[in-house]
Amino acid sequence: MSKNKIQICDKCKHTRVKTLLPKLQKLSPEAEIKVGCKSYCGPCAKSALIFINGRYITAPTEDEAVEKAKKFIK
Repeated sequence: MSKNKIQICDKCKHTRVKTLLPKLQKLSPEAEIKVGCKSYCGPCAKSALIFINGRYITAPTEDEAVEKAKKFIK
C-alpha cells in the first residue's frame, strides 16, 4: 500500500488545523501530512482545501472536504 501524501494550509479560512489534522490522520494513519501555506489563496479563501496525492480537493466545509478526499486515499 502506497503512502498517501496530504497537505493542508494553516492559513485557510475554512479549516482549522487543530480539527482537520486528526480527521485526516484517522482517514489515513500512515499518511505523510504537511501543514503550511500552499500559495493557493484564491480557492483557499473561498472554501476548505486539502491537497491529497497530487489533487486539490475543495468543499464548502472541512467535513465535506474530508468526505471528498476519501476517494483519493490509496
